[in-house]
Amino acid sequence: MNEHPYMFGRNGAVSTAETRNRVLRNTYWLLALSMIPTVLGAWVGLATGFSLFAATSPAMSMLAFFAIAFGFMFAIQRTKDSAVGVFVLLGFTFFMGLMLSRILAFVLGFSNGPSLIMLAFGGTGVIFAAMATIATVSKRDFSGLGKWLFMGVIVILLASVANVFLQLPALMLTVSVMAIVIFSAYIMFDVQRVVNGGETNYITATLAIYLDLYNVFVNLLALLGIFGGNRN
Repeated sequence: MNEHPYMFGRNGAVSTAETRNRVLRNTYWLLALSMIPTVLGAWVGLATGFSLFAATSPAMSMLAFFAIAFGFMFAIQRTKDSAVGVFVLLGFTFFMGLMLSRILAFVLGFSNGPSLIMLAFGGTGVIFAAMATIATVSKRDFSGLGKWLFMGVIVILLASVANVFLQLPALMLTVSVMAIVIFSAYIMFDVQRVVNGGETNYITATLAIYLDLYNVFVNLLALLGIFGGNRN
């Protein structure tokens, strides 16, 4: 975290082609593995009613989420050069899956809830494939987008915190659309960092791309639930 708070997984030094290929390969493997504890965490959250607990106090839930999430990310940074870092990352993805349970419970309240979840998952996969392909084959340097994307993240965070109290549907929709656009661009940005050798640690590279995918999925699912959900 050498530039700003959203630089988790966005640091490193220029590396050789062999190292870049190894980091990219390990990143994709760990990213795929991280989906298992995410799904498990979501299932536990739904099965235990964690989503109902989270919904009772949005402000406190948000504060607790940020405290735990940043604690995990700090621990990942401290352990990224050892095997322990892999387990800490997987623990973090379980926690993030647990936090998914609230929106999953909301969407599953629709008669077409399962299909909306699969659609959001598929849409996230398409976005990832497209952005990763662009990052890999394009000759254009996207590193200059970093500061602009970070500013966008700050705007989204401030708007999200404000909407906890304002509860404005229009603001929520705007935030979701912005988040999908910004984090889709971040996928391209983060993958190219690995491809170009700007990130040499596959654990922190996985963390960055995982957060991008998570945010795209959550906000895409929110929009699908709002516009495509059918009540029983």
